[in-house]
Amino acid sequence: MEPNELNSQEIFSRKLRAGRRTYFFDVKSTRAEDYYLIITESKKHTNDDGSSFFKKHKIFLYKEDFAGFKEVFDEVTKFIIDQKGEEVISDYEPKEGISEKSSDQKATDSDSSFTSIEFEDI
Repeated sequence: MEPNELNSQEIFSRKLRAGRRTYFFDVKSTRAEDYYLIITESKKHTNDDGSSFFKKHKIFLYKEDFAGFKEVFDEVTKFIIDQKGEEVISDYEPKEGISEKSSDQKATDSDSSFTSIEFEDI
């Protein structure tokens, strides 16, 4: 087997379907024949004409980062479960006394030096 074929070969793979998203966990090989993990989020979107397409986002995770990644992931997921429980909160209703921002307020917010970036923007 040629080295380039080995680099593109999937060594091990698992898929997790989660609503409109699918997560792929793929183990691949480096040129030195060590392994790394690629986590891919694939989300189905629909065009105006009704046709659909998938947006994909990838994270490459190397062995030297596994322990730190797992530690932080475990800490963050524990925090969320401890704070909000395991029940999924899917309906959003603004709290009383909190109104939607006016278009002037939105324009002012967008003019600030902070830029909000969604995961899908990366």
